[in-house]
Amino acid sequence: MITAGIDIGSISAKAALIKGKKILTTSVILTGYNARNAGQQVFDQALTQAGLSASQVEKIVATGYGRNSIDFAHKSVTEITCHAAGAYFIDPAIRAIIDIGGQDSKAMVLDDQGKVKDFAMNDKCAAGTGRFLEVMARALEVDLDAFGQLSLTAQKAATISSLCTVFAESEVISLIARGEKRENIIAGIHASIAARVISMAKRISIRPPIMMTGGVAKNIGVVKALEEKLSAKLQVSQHAQLTGAIGAALIAAAI
Repeated sequence: MITAGIDIGSISAKAALIKGKKILTTSVILTGYNARNAGQQVFDQALTQAGLSASQVEKIVATGYGRNSIDFAHKSVTEITCHAAGAYFIDPAIRAIIDIGGQDSKAMVLDDQGKVKDFAMNDKCAAGTGRFLEVMARALEVDLDAFGQLSLTAQKAATISSLCTVFAESEVISLIARGEKRENIIAGIHASIAARVISMAKRISIRPPIMMTGGVAKNIGVVKALEEKLSAKLQVSQHAQLTGAIGAALIAAAI
């Protein structure tokens, strides 16, 4: 049985095709302004990569903020449930998840069967999300993909005290004007994100082993900042950005 998971995030759309317990292929594109079209395109791309036709996919589950726009899916499921399923599939030892996406951040505690016992979520403010990093990258005139490695060269993280994106951007502009090095500012931005996310995560008492999922997991600077504040190592899978789509495909096999 071949199933598909489609995860429509605010920045990127992801798809995963699974047969049994084997990942056949995955695909990622930018969501753009039309979530439904992005879902169709990323699904079609995954099918082409796998050499399959849509008729060979028996069930499709959609997740992410744009999940309800995917009218060709058989079911829509919250990203919290899908990330839990995907993370547990990747590593059944995982007992907690930190998921930082484009427009929100989440922390989850899992039981021994990989089900969500508790969760906390920030979806009211851009601070602590991928969108926050995008705003900061524009202010610093640095490619977002270079943020992680640049922050690792910082001599000392600059202090970013505001947890509001607008005010934090003003702080960054002031630091630039004072001649602060970019890498120190970026390290400060990562520390600020980590502080907000950990404050949220501590409300549900997360404990290792912890996996980080979502697109921001590709930023080694944020990962390191989180590890420092947690005093624990985070597991980052090669499928970190695709965890929700993988989980959705797994859930599709059970419907």
